[in-house]
Amino acid sequence: MSEPAPAGPISAPEFAVRMDRLGGFEARPRVAVGVSGGADSLGLALLVQTWAAERGGDALALIVDHGLRAESAAEAARVGGWLQARGIAHAILRWDGEKPATGIQEAARAARHRLLSERCREEGILHLALAHHRDDQAETVLLRFARGSGIDGLAGMAPVRAGGAARVIRPLLDLSHDRLVATCRAFGQEWIEDPSNRNPRFARARLRAAGEALAAEGLDAPRLADLARRAARARNALEAGTAALLAEAVEVHPEGWLRLDPTPLLGAPEEIGLRALARCIAAIGGAAYPPRDEAAERLLADIAGGRFRGRTLGGCRIVPLRGLLMIAREPVGVTEWLDLTPGGEVWWDRRFAVRLGPGANGAVSVAKLGRDGWQTVRSAGPDSGRIALPEPVRETLPALWDGNGLAVVPHLGFRRPGFPLSAVALHAPGVVLAGPAFPVVSDRVGII
Repeated sequence: MSEPAPAGPISAPEFAVRMDRLGGFEARPRVAVGVSGGADSLGLALLVQTWAAERGGDALALIVDHGLRAESAAEAARVGGWLQARGIAHAILRWDGEKPATGIQEAARAARHRLLSERCREEGILHLALAHHRDDQAETVLLRFARGSGIDGLAGMAPVRAGGAARVIRPLLDLSHDRLVATCRAFGQEWIEDPSNRNPRFARARLRAAGEALAAEGLDAPRLADLARRAARARNALEAGTAALLAEAVEVHPEGWLRLDPTPLLGAPEEIGLRALARCIAAIGGAAYPPRDEAAERLLADIAGGRFRGRTLGGCRIVPLRGLLMIAREPVGVTEWLDLTPGGEVWWDRRFAVRLGPGANGAVSVAKLGRDGWQTVRSAGPDSGRIALPEPVRETLPALWDGNGLAVVPHLGFRRPGFPLSAVALHAPGVVLAGPAFPVVSDRVGII
């Protein structure tokens, strides 16, 4: 168990040590801060502004108004006024449109992340700081443990998460909520208490209410944060081993499918093999998360049995193909139609970035090629039918359609005669096949 943290406000040098551990900042750093109006995020905004200003940079506070309570707009304006008075630039981002009747916290979280990421992209800011602290980390570990998570879930939240317009940084994961409250008080800064933090409808609020009883049994925040750190270290090693196996066993194709050699897969330690298999399915299937452990275990056992004839899992078809395994998107699961205007870009089926060339007209929809589209391509010329792509791959290719039918299929080099615009489709899965291993922050060497 780690040594008890000192009480009182977080000092500027103490905060600078935590930012230095994260590393990767430009000479004059610009950092966006997600601000809710609570003591945690306001304390972080004050610390980031001081840290950035000392280095010739600055902070931009981003306040998301979810519009879920009548007073939310007034609260966002009040928080903006506090920030302005302290010379911290800010912007209020509103979540417009209809709100779901169920799963509101998950939907609000997704909307918040989207709004924050989009604004960072617009501002050219490379770092988005969030105020998750040690108590949040402890709650995350408990929630995931209750849901049966393994090592990945128990590793908790990452101190650094790359991807998207800006990398997400959480410099406060080893500091308590009480210290951020003390920081706001030291600055003379007011804050707003969110009533949802005490609403027993939500699991986190119920955990907070049970905090004393859990701590009496040894499940206090410092011990749970230590568990997360150790699990993160294990996850880091497992992901490094998985990446090495994928580099040996997988051949990825730009049409959004892959070949997997089962020999190194089955020769690897079972945990590494399961991770590699699940990562392949997540990257090809367009899902937000890998398949559940039980499903991946059954699939790996079937492959090891020696008579594997094919399965569907996670939006994918997994079938034998000349001694290897082909993993391709399952055609029946591809249903998305997205409008695309000249010069624009969309992310389609969570798998492809599709761009339409500039022009005065020619708006189209992006959808799968399908069987009918494939027949159109084949009839366009004698070479088109000999393109050596497996059937499910052909059917799930991104295609551009307009009022006259099939217009463009970028991967097949097809463009209907007379259609004025070109298009490009790049494989860009939401889950990368082998990204960087889960980061672990060390006092000695920074991120490992």
